Amino acid sequence: MRIAVVSLNKKGDIIAENIAKGIQVDLYSKTKIEDFNINSITKELMKKYGALVFLSSTGIAVRSISQYIKSKDVDPAVIVIDVLGKYVISLLSGHLGGANDLSLKLSDLLGAVPIITTATDILNVKAPDIIALENNLIIDNLKDAKEISSLLVDGKKVAFMDEKNKIDLPEGYLELSLEKNNISLENFQGIVYVTNKTNVHDLSKSKYDNLKKLRLIRKDMVLGIGCKKDYPVEKMIEQVCAKLEELNIDKRAVKYVATVEIKKDEKAILELNKFLKADLKIFTREDIRKVQHKYKGSDFVEKSIGIRAVCEPCVELCKAALLTEKIRLSGMTLCIGKI
Repeated sequence: MRIAVVSLNKKGDIIAENIAKGIQVDLYSKTKIEDFNINSITKELMKKYGALVFLSSTGIAVRSISQYIKSKDVDPAVIVIDVLGKYVISLLSGHLGGANDLSLKLSDLLGAVPIITTATDILNVKAPDIIALENNLIIDNLKDAKEISSLLVDGKKVAFMDEKNKIDLPEGYLELSLEKNNISLENFQGIVYVTNKTNVHDLSKSKYDNLKKLRLIRKDMVLGIGCKKDYPVEKMIEQVCAKLEELNIDKRAVKYVATVEIKKDEKAILELNKFLKADLKIFTREDIRKVQHKYKGSDFVEKSIGIRAVCEPCVELCKAALLTEKIRLSGMTLCIGKI
């Protein structure tokens, strides 16, 4: 995380120097910058940095950032430290932005008192956005996350379910009971569930319409892709998304798009990867030859690029279990796997 420190006087500069002894920061000081304008500087820092530390009053910090605040999932962490270094105040993006954690580090470094006001932290329950942050999960809906946090603060019963059973039961939640493989939620007011699915069948039942639900999406899906040269971008994205929807897989759950080296510059594959916000995995033909014997290959593909198969071997090479065989989609092939 890149951290910017904004100082308005020499006392602030001294605190900034002490911070720099323990944490790498960039200093923007009124005593060192000619024609210093806190509003224009803040505007640029909000775009470029993951955290802003104001050595000022909270009023100055609030007025400086107010017109540049967008959303809790994109705003940087904002922290205020008084010019005597007595208090470190987590002001904005305490959870997703990391302001709470950074405030604790800065208070330890300066010997100051951390001021954290997020209710879930005070009550020692784990907010859903913290669960997401700690486990690299995607929050499906920020409004749902806020409603779940409100239930936790009010002491309501909130269930937690992880389809892979990889996450320990978070503080403040109750373990979900399963009855004959059916979800039993009659005694709960909310549920947080970790999945790669678009819909969890039981939760769509009408009897749970009043239940507050939050989906945390795990990125554990792999797409192996092969295609003809200069394949249409929109057609590939449309076909892949349609197949994911058909299989009840949330497109945000795709972690890797994988293909062979000869296709590393194929625009459709690059744009698909960008659209899915996935990581691109490129494998050499030598890599693929080691595993291609396990799959039904193509004489035409072998003649064209020197290997008999692309999409299925690429999924295996991502250390994923194949959920589908090769799917032919008019000029391209797709294989879907799960890590």
